[in-house]
Amino acid sequence: MPDLIVERADGVVRATLNRPDRKNAITLELFDALRSLCDEVDANDADRALVLKGVPGAFSSGADLGDRGGDGPAPGSPEALERIHAAALALHRMTKPSVAAVDGLAAGAGMSLALGCDIVIASTRARFSAIFVRRGLSIDFGLSWLLPRIVGAAKAKELSLLGDFVDANEALRIGLVSRVVNPDELDHAVEFVLLQASFARTFEEAIAAECEAQAANLQTDDAREAIAAFLEKRDAEFKGR
Repeated sequence: MPDLIVERADGVVRATLNRPDRKNAITLELFDALRSLCDEVDANDADRALVLKGVPGAFSSGADLGDRGGDGPAPGSPEALERIHAAALALHRMTKPSVAAVDGLAAGAGMSLALGCDIVIASTRARFSAIFVRRGLSIDFGLSWLLPRIVGAAKAKELSLLGDFVDANEALRIGLVSRVVNPDELDHAVEFVLLQASFARTFEEAIAAECEAQAANLQTDDAREAIAAFLEKRDAEFKGR
């Protein structure tokens, strides 16, 4: 199975990080795949929204610090960092809506990846940590820009300097996530958000659909009666009532 599973249906692209043995830790190749996917979704007119998730058990434990990438660049090298940052920029620059469905651990770059999405929905077993400081690292993948804008400067400093773990309810309280649901309700919650925001259609398509529906409504006897009653300043008398 690939490390990134991509599925498309009804204009929604669902991308699943698939490295359960490493808690979905992100290799350089996986960062490259995420960058390519974000660019592809943004350029493809048929794609309306992107959902990022991990296979059950974790969203992502962050960058895979043990990844040597074969003959690829060493971890922390300028080339490696450039590839990681390219993925962050691709997600940030997407003009299509993005949703993170966080079930389990989202730490380090995994937390950054989730917060880089427009909407974050968490299960009750989600946990977040800007764990970089515990690894002797500075925050990465755009988190220095994202975190203070989401939770404010003081809380961002606390999370970054201490690397504490934040459970789902606390994440909701401080604004890291928009809602918390039971694990078995996570997919449904994502679908509901997509429906609410009409992610699966463009504004032009929404207007066209509204026109079709309104044209059909105006042909009914009830609509004619309602309009006549409004003009005549009386209560409408609908059929069957």
